[in-house]
Amino acid sequence: MSARPIPPVVAPMPAALRPMHEDDLDAVHAIELRAYAFPWTVGIFRDCLRADYPSWVMLRDDAVVGYFLMSLAAREAHVLNICVDPELQGQGLGRRLLRALLHLARARQVERVFLEVRPSNTGAIALYHDEGFNEIGRRPRYYPAADGREDALVMAIELLPPE
Repeated sequence: MSARPIPPVVAPMPAALRPMHEDDLDAVHAIELRAYAFPWTVGIFRDCLRADYPSWVMLRDDAVVGYFLMSLAAREAHVLNICVDPELQGQGLGRRLLRALLHLARARQVERVFLEVRPSNTGAIALYHDEGFNEIGRRPRYYPAADGREDALVMAIELLPPE
């Protein structure tokens, strides 16, 4: 009996980041549909692109696996949407997306970044706390939910200038 060679362990290709294009919207929306019970429409993503909001995708093996969109005004940024394909969550990709968003915000002289998150999204809340966000308030009945509406936790981080 001859031994078969053992195939090498192949690690997934590292993820790359680049600005989002309209050609990405079908892939982005497919992730959005898998990730959220109340997803954004393709039109919302398109409107954000056309409004020139900073919008980036994360690619692995040339496939979109995550994205973020933010708005900027008066040295403040607002995280509009940040998401990793649910099949790939738990691998640090969300942290990488968040750090890229914060890096981009700093480069644009943003002093403070805000976001809203569902209290039921404990994984995201833990990530935001771990990256330096603090809860600063609550928006009652902000999100649609299966049983009516769900509050939003409002979180923020102060961006210090680079040393």
